[in-house]
Amino acid sequence: MPGGMEWVLIILAVLILFGGRKIPEFMRGLGRGIREFNDAKNNVKREIEDGIN
Repeated sequence: MPGGMEWVLIILAVLILFGGRKIPEFMRGLGRGIREFNDAKNNVKREIEDGIN
């Protein structure tokens, strides 16, 4: 896990690469992707549990 200084460097790199205006759009897309991944993971888990029972 990155420490304090590493987080500062990561945030600066993101600001330089994406610019201040694109960051909210990028974060929304990232949140959507994480949500879809978790939904798919839960569906697979549920299907496995249903198959066992």
